[in-house]
Amino acid sequence: MTTEMNDKEKRLFCYYENKLWVKTSGDAYTVPTASEVPAEWLEGRTRHALMRPAENPSEAVELSTTPTGDGWQGVDLRASYDLLPRADYDAVAEGAELIYWDKHSRFCSTCGTATEQRDRLMKKCPRCGYELYPPIATATIVLIRRGDEALLVRARNFRGTFHGLVAGFVEPGETLEECVRREVMEETGLRIKHVTYFDSQPWPYPCGLMVGFNAEYDGGEITLRDGELTTAAFFSRDRLPQLPLKLSIARRLIDNWLANG
Repeated sequence: MTTEMNDKEKRLFCYYENKLWVKTSGDAYTVPTASEVPAEWLEGRTRHALMRPAENPSEAVELSTTPTGDGWQGVDLRASYDLLPRADYDAVAEGAELIYWDKHSRFCSTCGTATEQRDRLMKKCPRCGYELYPPIATATIVLIRRGDEALLVRARNFRGTFHGLVAGFVEPGETLEECVRREVMEETGLRIKHVTYFDSQPWPYPCGLMVGFNAEYDGGEITLRDGELTTAAFFSRDRLPQLPLKLSIARRLIDNWLANG
């Protein structure tokens, strides 16, 4: 009885068609408990235990159908940052990555056999023994200072009209710092120095890890080389373009520069 009651009281981060489905009441958005989710929506679905938030046992699940009925609303995963407490947004990211992995690891990539779940974060092929873990695509992002200015860029794949920072995925055999220097050179033609670590951030779109750095300009003229950027320029604090949303590590790097020079 106790186990059943606890299961019903657990919160369920519910996903369907790349949206998080929450309960609404007025202006409040909340993550539903298992007792609030109809059993038919969960039939045959895997529930993934979440580590976040640690003090509030929660699970993630991809529903079998679009939620209907009063009080249900689907929100974009990024938009959930502004609607939920920060600890819950972190859980949204964790759940989204686990569901992505579950959908893309149902068969062994070596021999094609159906995999078996052996642990929270591991599946194994019963035929060849190959083990599958959640993928993490690591990327670097860097704020480049030149005197009292910072380099801001617009990429072709940016949503909206904001300017962000140079970023790119780490390649095999490459250190994080080497990735930063290579991406900056490839995208802008600039040389940089004093590459220093800032912070990191999960980026569940669909399974990224963004690693942030600061660096200083060391020479060269801006030349957009690889077609990924549409604009790039150094901006002073008094003439900034539209900046990224607060949820991104790009914005935290920029805000840190604005606050601390």
